[in-house]
Amino acid sequence: MTNNATATTSMDIHEILEHLPHRYPFVLVDRVLSLELGKEITAIKNVSVNEPYFPGHFPYHPVMPGVLIVEAMAQAAAILSFKTMDTKPTDDSVYYFAGIDSARFKKPVSPGDQIVLNVKIDRILKGIWKYSGVATVDGTVVAEAQMMCILKAIEK
Repeated sequence: MTNNATATTSMDIHEILEHLPHRYPFVLVDRVLSLELGKEITAIKNVSVNEPYFPGHFPYHPVMPGVLIVEAMAQAAAILSFKTMDTKPTDDSVYYFAGIDSARFKKPVSPGDQIVLNVKIDRILKGIWKYSGVATVDGTVVAEAQMMCILKAIEK
């Protein structure tokens, strides 16, 4: 971990794209509000009716799939991890999910909602990062999960 400045006040989409390997239509973090290296990140996902999954996920009552809310938390976790390691994703590695535990979905997320993603590092052991994530809309918890991720080299 780096010992440089420990807090970042915000990151716009351009800096986010430098720290995530994901691209449209799978980037699920729009802005980072705060980040404390080695500790936690708070980010947002603006949910638009134009999301590619809405036409097929209850078109009569569009709801963001819960697995994508967890994925948004994992992407926030990846940004936190890459910033903490003072590195950026490369074509030689992938940041994989290693596990999801205790995922709970408390309330549906609809177009027009803004999800606040708060992810904390619980521990780092042998290259496996464990996080606690909570997603809220207007201060109400909509989802929460424990996640594990690992950075793996791509065998070519």
